[in-house]
Amino acid sequence: MAGGGFVGDGQLKRAHLYEYRITGYFIFACIVAALGGSLFGYDLGVSGGVTSMDDFLKDFFPKVYRRKQEHLKETDYCKYDNQILTLFTSSLYFAGLVSTFAASHVTRTKGRRGSIIVGSISFFLGAVLNAAAVNIWMLLIGRIFLGCGIGFGNQAVPLYLSEMAPAKIRGAVNQLFQLTTCLGILIANLINYGTEQIHPWGWRLSLGLATVPAVLMFVGGLFLPETPNSLVEQGRMDEARKVLEKVRGTKNVDAEFEDLIEASEAARAIKNPFRNLLQRKNRPQLVIGALGIPAFQQLTGMNSILFYAPVIFQSLGFGSGASLYSSALTSTALVLAALISMAFVDKFGRRAFFLEAGTEMICYLVAVAITLALKFGQGVELPKGIGIFLVIIICLFVLAYGRSWGPLGWLVPSELFPLETRSAGQSVVVCVNLLFTALIAQCFLASLCHLKYGIFLLFAALIVIMSCFIFFLLPETKQVPIEEVYLLWQNHWLWKRFVVDESGPSVELENKAP
Repeated sequence: MAGGGFVGDGQLKRAHLYEYRITGYFIFACIVAALGGSLFGYDLGVSGGVTSMDDFLKDFFPKVYRRKQEHLKETDYCKYDNQILTLFTSSLYFAGLVSTFAASHVTRTKGRRGSIIVGSISFFLGAVLNAAAVNIWMLLIGRIFLGCGIGFGNQAVPLYLSEMAPAKIRGAVNQLFQLTTCLGILIANLINYGTEQIHPWGWRLSLGLATVPAVLMFVGGLFLPETPNSLVEQGRMDEARKVLEKVRGTKNVDAEFEDLIEASEAARAIKNPFRNLLQRKNRPQLVIGALGIPAFQQLTGMNSILFYAPVIFQSLGFGSGASLYSSALTSTALVLAALISMAFVDKFGRRAFFLEAGTEMICYLVAVAITLALKFGQGVELPKGIGIFLVIIICLFVLAYGRSWGPLGWLVPSELFPLETRSAGQSVVVCVNLLFTALIAQCFLASLCHLKYGIFLLFAALIVIMSCFIFFLLPETKQVPIEEVYLLWQNHWLWKRFVVDESGPSVELENKAP
């Protein structure tokens, strides 16, 4: 058995025989698939901006609008505390976490490409409903369609990119998903900045333009090749070999193709991949990939800033236009961070980025909390200098997150699962990620109201915990072929206790955990 079966020295040690060249076919496939991130990113960016627009609030949340006008000249932690308003944001993620289990079945039986196409259609329908909404129910139903689209896209795209990429550049290729997510956020913030000036229907344009990335993803998906891993899993061997040769740019793919076949044989032997994920030998993937990293990615507090950046800046005393401009700055920092991560993650490794950036994030959150504790919440606007300082600190926080927990939160889980549990594992990843995304989205404004600056200290404490989690439990996966990652557990101080009994003798790899 291979690809997670924990075998001895005889199998899955052919990585040194893998050959590849970067081909136009490979580049096209990865760029089209990565458009799935733009759906996620556009919604992350657009929802916070729209919920701060007066025209939108007057139409759907008049109580919030009146409260905002009453406190227009004040800085007020509780200005936007409304559970229905936050439900507008979080409903999408609750829908996404449910739909990802349907996406797992489609991804495994019909391929990664099928899930990408289904996700684009659902997202398109949701964008149309939101743009045309005349009542709160149309808004929420539209958000549910958007959530289903994100559930399918987030389930399939990271897998697609990891499976298509050669091991030596897998980190950079997989982070195309994060890059397009960041670009989606930036474009959404710039659009919000423009449409905020269009009265009274600018918010409709912001929501409706989500159809553009959905259409691009659908049309591109029609021409997208399926991954060789998925084709082998479906028993389409000849087609799988042809695709592998095209994406690797060489006919010499015997070693990699044999590894895929062996992994597929193990996958077909698994009748219930979700139950298999709970087995003792898969404990590392379950704890780290399926549960720990996707939950911690949201507990950094970053998505709270992305959701509500305009709302936060308005709460801190910035005007409506200035708050949207400031949130555009933070999303620009996010794009820059994604490019930095793509350039260096395969050189310095996943653990180094997690730990170094985590230390920075703790310092920045503590700085924000101290500043707000001393200068904010007394019914007066923040001094201009303090406001600029907060924007700079938040941008630095975004830079740290954007090269660590942001992209690696998707990259690392997609690397960890063997083929037999890969689609099931990714479904759990997306489910946990969206569950915590939804909870944070639903609770953040209320927490900001009640905990005030303490919410940032809470996030700082959580980052301390998650940094320890990475330091002690995650082995380095850089440049390890995706079908050989399972060998790392045999050399890890903790996880070898769970896998060594079923795996036989351990196999030494260059990358080890501390």
